[in-house]
Amino acid sequence: MSVPERLVGFVEALRDHSILAGPGETLDAARVLTVLGMDNREHVREGLAAALLRRSGQRTVFDQVFDLYFPASVGATENGPQDVQELRDQLVEALASGSAQEQQALARAAVEALGQFGQGTQGSGGWSAYQTLQRLRPETLLVRVLAALQADDPGFLADVRRGEIRRQITDFRGMVESEARRRTAELRGRETVSRNAVAQPSDRVDFLTAGRAQLADMRRAIYPLSRKLATRLAARRRRARRGEIDLRRTLRRSIATGGVPVKPAFRKRRPGRPELVLLCDMSGSVAGFANFTLLLTQALRDQFSKVRAFAFVETTDEVTHLVKAGVEDPAGLATRIHREARLTRWDGHSDYTHSLQVFADEWLDAVGPKTSVLILGDGRNNGGDPNLPALRRIVGNARRAYWLNPEPERLWGTGDSLAPDYARVMEMYECRTVHQLSELITRLLPI
Repeated sequence: MSVPERLVGFVEALRDHSILAGPGETLDAARVLTVLGMDNREHVREGLAAALLRRSGQRTVFDQVFDLYFPASVGATENGPQDVQELRDQLVEALASGSAQEQQALARAAVEALGQFGQGTQGSGGWSAYQTLQRLRPETLLVRVLAALQADDPGFLADVRRGEIRRQITDFRGMVESEARRRTAELRGRETVSRNAVAQPSDRVDFLTAGRAQLADMRRAIYPLSRKLATRLAARRRRARRGEIDLRRTLRRSIATGGVPVKPAFRKRRPGRPELVLLCDMSGSVAGFANFTLLLTQALRDQFSKVRAFAFVETTDEVTHLVKAGVEDPAGLATRIHREARLTRWDGHSDYTHSLQVFADEWLDAVGPKTSVLILGDGRNNGGDPNLPALRRIVGNARRAYWLNPEPERLWGTGDSLAPDYARVMEMYECRTVHQLSELITRLLPI
């Protein structure tokens, strides 16, 4: 495959993973390769990343696809250690020396020796990073690496050294995963592996299936995303400040220009920012979604005249003060809410029946004619009554009310889901990813 064909295939694979690189970016990438050449792979990686990436949170996907289309090696690796213990011994030495080149060579040797499964023919075999890492167990080598360094550091320096070794072990695991993908791509094709074995960008990961690392990536994206959404909302507010066209005044003005409406007249709008109330299901199944949304709306608080947050599991409590404090420690927000707010009564399972009633009875004054209400939850009530009268009271007081459901729409109404019942009272939208959430916030919230 020629370099232009490889570059075009690489860009197409990035588009499949929602990295929007158009013809202009592709031409920029081609110019980068013309200037840098192909001698230094890491320079090529950084150059193409600068030309093709436009958003935060895309680098992990970019690196995985890059390793498929611009691999460090082709075919089988050079002869290396085959015994697990010998591989572990050499990995200790490589981690102690800090040599990325040695660690990369060991990753290739480890996959070659430990990662093959099946017969290695298309459709019945391949290479597995999981199998390799399960047998090699690099995370258990920390003590041996410290012993090999023979360092007698004081407490602070010892912690720094341990952190550096853990980082190298994490990097080595990534090298093994990259090598396994490369070998599998040679067997099954780059397009197939890119489509099925490369992780989605963090803004496209499903809230309900996101792992700990992916949730951490989402939390890190909160403030860049909030700045972008604030810019969008401010632009909408500026455009809408003039109001709609006043047809009668426009026609009257057009008399002076022969009936041509050269200068349209607009109805004046009252300036002002809306109030926002969030009512969030914090039960285990959807807590990650609610946690992220609370932090995002708190970061967007300057776009609203007032933001109040309420959480519930079996009963409802206000958590506005906890969300404000949670900006300093976003990873611990959900834990703090469960510990300090009064959310449970009996067994800790979702109870929309009682939670909606408590909000309608105790905090309905938080919802007024300027208020937009967002309810966050999957609507699964463990067989309870939906309590639609309480929901209608909340919706009736609000200027606008929307329900954001992190479950796929095809699952609404299955099992104990009451989503179709709630959707008859207020607008309900599927909101499974950060991308969907940002689009809905920009589109739905009033200006």
